[in-house]
Amino acid sequence: MDLKAHIRGIPDFPKPGILFYDISTLLRHGPAWNEAVRRMADMVAEKKPDVLAGIESRGFLLAAPIAHALGIGFIMLRKPRKLPGAVLGLSYALEYGEDRIEMQADAVEKGSRVVILDDLLATGGTLGAGINLLQQAGADVVGAVTLIELTFLGGRNRIHAPFESLLAYDD
Repeated sequence: MDLKAHIRGIPDFPKPGILFYDISTLLRHGPAWNEAVRRMADMVAEKKPDVLAGIESRGFLLAAPIAHALGIGFIMLRKPRKLPGAVLGLSYALEYGEDRIEMQADAVEKGSRVVILDDLLATGGTLGAGINLLQQAGADVVGAVTLIELTFLGGRNRIHAPFESLLAYDD
């Protein structure tokens, strides 16, 4: 199945000159969504993780069903002030500002094998920050997986973990 046929490009969103890859069309097509999750679950299973980490919010859509399919746990990496209890956080630079990502302090045991998932890799800032946060918490990040990679932005160069994407766009 050609999964790219189920992802639409929306020009000039969120700002002029950007082509947004909208996965909502994939999500609402049951057979295509099922196929994407199955293929990504196969990619993730090879890494033998103890737990999956998903980045808010579209990363949750991938990590949760894949963790369920593999019979392992799922932890959330969220924007600030969204998680109860003690949290660990990391601020990171974006192309046009700064952001922060947090996780519950007890979400991962030291030495746990973790694969981190998100919907898209562009410049690598958010995914790289998620990896760094997990490593600071003591996790062994054995992989990073995304549905889409925008290869022309070179984000994989900022990812310090084995990286794979299901789909790649070269321009």
